[in-house]
Amino acid sequence: MESVPVGEDGTAPDERALQATLALDGDGSVIAQARHLAAGFLTRVQRDHGLPVSQRALELTQLVVSELVTNARKYAPGPVLLDLRIAGDAVEVVVWDSDPVLPVARAADAGRVGQHGLEIVMAVAQGFEVQREPVGKRITVRIALLDDPGGSLAGRHPS
Repeated sequence: MESVPVGEDGTAPDERALQATLALDGDGSVIAQARHLAAGFLTRVQRDHGLPVSQRALELTQLVVSELVTNARKYAPGPVLLDLRIAGDAVEVVVWDSDPVLPVARAADAGRVGQHGLEIVMAVAQGFEVQREPVGKRITVRIALLDDPGGSLAGRHPS
């Protein structure tokens, strides 16, 4: 059995390359910073690791990051932690904040102005999970990297 060196965080070097983390604390500019991190991360894993990422996946990831970070900054005191990682054929967007109140999607209401973020996230997500943490909560959203994971897309690399 071959041993694999691990970093201080317990992950192998290749695993760390498929993950990006950002602590956000400050004004509204952190939302743009988070979106930029998401776009750069997916561009990097596609370029450096040959993983296929559709334009739709890139845009949806930025949308989900924007919605989740906006909600965390709006409702939770203190810092927000954003973690992006590749998990199989999906990107996982994980947002931690210090507010213990779990989010609840409201019933659809075309007349309501605003407060549709969670509905949007759940509509575009392949998976959605909320977990209570010893402090706050952690929201994990999975977004498929490909529009048609079973189909043949341009730019897709053979296995």
